[in-house]
Amino acid sequence: MPFFYMDQYYLLLVVPALILSIIASARVKSTFRSYSKFENSRGVTGAMAAKEVLAHYNLNDVSVERVSGELTDHYDPRDNVIRLSESVYNSTSIAAVGVACHEAGHAAQHANGYAPIKVRNAILPVTRIGSNLGIPLALIGLLLRFDMLISIGLLLYALVAVFQFVTLPVEFNASRRAMNVIDQTAILSQDETKGAKKVLSAAAMTYVAALAVSIASILRLLLLVNRRR
Repeated sequence: MPFFYMDQYYLLLVVPALILSIIASARVKSTFRSYSKFENSRGVTGAMAAKEVLAHYNLNDVSVERVSGELTDHYDPRDNVIRLSESVYNSTSIAAVGVACHEAGHAAQHANGYAPIKVRNAILPVTRIGSNLGIPLALIGLLLRFDMLISIGLLLYALVAVFQFVTLPVEFNASRRAMNVIDQTAILSQDETKGAKKVLSAAAMTYVAALAVSIASILRLLLLVNRRR
């Protein structure tokens, strides 16, 4: 099989999806930096905004901490803590408030037993294996003409795509919860809210692009299997 890792299907399917992913990643960074230049009129920091969302959902047992790095913001359900990056925690920018409220939206999902996040957490351990071994196992199986290995590789990587597919409603729902609270509590003005939405929309597109890469990779493997047969 020529071009073990750079076959024609890789160039036609995977490369365009990877380019889309790079563009989406660059866009979220540029959008975040753009709206990081504008402070909100109330002087609310990211940490304060996250706590307002938590209070709205009566989540008094969730803490908010600072973490190093850029765009490393996340909610950790194991420790029941929202960790906000240095560019978000003490920042009063529109971007910081949007990101912080989004992470608080994830905390609300866990507290309310949001079904898609339960599914995502359930398959997370297997997807970590699949993301590292799925495609290599399938390609080795193709090279050795070992159908069982191909099937295992495809199954493992298909679970990655399922994980990313389930992640989409999780991320969109967290943003929707965040924006609802922002609107109801007037954390941001109407014009500022538009900026926060743009930041969260740009972030959501990175998940769409990641799913596109996974689907393209699976299609590539299926086409390679079909060609061999």
